[in-house]
Amino acid sequence: MKNIKDYNLEQLKQEFISMNEKPYRAEQVFKWLYTTNITSFSEMTNLSLELRQKLEENFTMCTYKIIKKQESADGTKKYLFDILDGNAIETVLMEYKYGKSICVSTQVGCKMGCKFCASTGIKFVRNLTSGEIVEQILAVQRDENVKISNVVFMGIGEPLDNYENVITAIRILNNQKGLNIGARHISISTSGIVPKIYDLANEDLQCTLSISLHATTNEKRSAMMPVNTVYPLEELIKACKDYIEKTNRRISFEYALAKDNNDNLEDAKRLVKLLKGMLCHVNLIPINKIENGVYIKSTNENIIKFRDYLNDNGIIATIRRELGSDIDAACGQLRRKNL
Repeated sequence: MKNIKDYNLEQLKQEFISMNEKPYRAEQVFKWLYTTNITSFSEMTNLSLELRQKLEENFTMCTYKIIKKQESADGTKKYLFDILDGNAIETVLMEYKYGKSICVSTQVGCKMGCKFCASTGIKFVRNLTSGEIVEQILAVQRDENVKISNVVFMGIGEPLDNYENVITAIRILNNQKGLNIGARHISISTSGIVPKIYDLANEDLQCTLSISLHATTNEKRSAMMPVNTVYPLEELIKACKDYIEKTNRRISFEYALAKDNNDNLEDAKRLVKLLKGMLCHVNLIPINKIENGVYIKSTNENIIKFRDYLNDNGIIATIRRELGSDIDAACGQLRRKNL
């Protein structure tokens, strides 16, 4: 049966037309789905009983069940969701001064094999549909009775490896008649799928693009991130420059600092040379320890020195605040535990 949350508003209108229903009915259903906490079609009380029955017969609402919920000392909450097919994914809710931010997964498992990421240990099963991505936000809002203001596509999976579903999910999130989350409050992270970066530049979206960079030479980056053997640094940086030129949007480069690996002054110098003149920001991440991981966190002294060198040489850099590390909810730690 079709998941009704897989459709953006225009697609849903076409579905209703095919069922001999007026398009405005699709708008009513869309509003119910994304501006209330309902979990069944029977609760859509301004629709006729006949239409509600028709919806029951043709669609599912894909309402997730919470397998486990953990709360960090810093208030971060991690959810393990049953996605109704025998698989599960993790989603993280974070509290910031500007509001509630959620980190969503885009795949069941991941193909990328990044050596510093716990998701590497999860066998890739399948892509999540657009509705399954959006349901993570709805499920958290229902459970916490909150309004999500920011969404980051940085959970389990590579968002640009599930490109069409991620773009549809963003258009659902961004729709003013639904969740109405501004595009500038949505970030898409990628390990560097170069062709899709070019595609994204043509989508006319105001989202923030985050590039998982993490190294300044092909040798180091390929050791950390196998994707670099397919799309090396030269191709990645060229695609990023094209993206900036077409969108006039600043790119955020993610750089996880690992002791005695990519955290020395020579790396900082190469990073300045690599990014000089680009409209960008560097987000320095104290690398998080993962089970069987080979990388350990750089010293605080080196992290601060690295940041200061970048700032002193014209590259805006900040150190990411660590959230949820005590419940394995921090950057790189998601892995579907307890399955």
